[in-house]
Amino acid sequence: MSVDEENLTAGEPAGADEPAQSAAPQPSAEPAEPAALPQPPDRAMLEAHPVEPVAATALEPENQLAAAVLTDAADPLAEPLGEGEPLVEEAPPEPEPVASQPQRGFIAEWCVTIILLLFGTTNLVQAFVIPTGSMEDTLLIGDHLLVDKMAYSPARGIEKWVLPYEDVKRGDIIVFRYPMEIQQTFVKRCIGVPGDRIHLVDKQLWLNGKPMDEPYVYHKTEYIDSYRDNFPSEPNVHLLPGARDMLRNHLRNGEIVVPEGHYFAMGDNRDYSSDSRYWGFVPRGNIIGKPLIIYWSYDAPTDALAGPFALDHLLDMVLHFPTKTRWKRTFQLIHGYPLK
Repeated sequence: MSVDEENLTAGEPAGADEPAQSAAPQPSAEPAEPAALPQPPDRAMLEAHPVEPVAATALEPENQLAAAVLTDAADPLAEPLGEGEPLVEEAPPEPEPVASQPQRGFIAEWCVTIILLLFGTTNLVQAFVIPTGSMEDTLLIGDHLLVDKMAYSPARGIEKWVLPYEDVKRGDIIVFRYPMEIQQTFVKRCIGVPGDRIHLVDKQLWLNGKPMDEPYVYHKTEYIDSYRDNFPSEPNVHLLPGARDMLRNHLRNGEIVVPEGHYFAMGDNRDYSSDSRYWGFVPRGNIIGKPLIIYWSYDAPTDALAGPFALDHLLDMVLHFPTKTRWKRTFQLIHGYPLK
């Protein structure tokens, strides 16, 4: 009810012939005080009487500012919005695609395998076959060996502390290039190292003035040869230049003295061995390595193994592989015998 209606109810009733007129408001002598601005409700009242959310409606562009003001007034606890800040929630960053690694092809894998195989057979181990009987009965004709090529490699710098290098010792079985024809590869037993004094008396080896026990030696003849079994002495066969130089320049008091950087080698089949007695010393640079293992042994004649690989030898292996393979020698380790 307005102020005018309250005054009409409390006064005299108006006559029927007099029209009702509203009393004009009298001006006040004192200036009116300005109306107090509405105070925002405090937090306690808002928590007791929460404001119900108003459904959002689409607004015209000219009313967007008013909507922002109404939103602030409806929720006094809300943080004030900065000017120009978007009201859009940021989407999480999309993960970067991971580039797939290309797979190596079949040809590339085989190329790597072949390179590693060539490196291993060139620098680490190498396969050899025994074509003659000069090392019987330690090594037989047809024994296929793997030779350690790093064992006697010259140690330089830090390598000697990391890699298994070692010096050639008396009694070691060594593989070396034949001094008279380096295209050929020989395998013998090292009998003397630099500085050793060597001679034979009736097939008995004397080393540095002491007789040696050689359980690996195999004698196929009982007769005594004047040069072979009583070395050094007057030759009774043709000697190669290396042996003649040895007898001429390295003979002291009836003994051969091994010079620096060289070795004296003989076969275990002492009666049928072409060795240092006939062609001289083995230079240190000619030594390839030492045999490690017999990975296969096949009973075959020297003619089939000494020359180029023949078709008849291949046919023989195909037909007689189970019966001619020496199974007991397969994977047999090869060891030297120390001479002291």
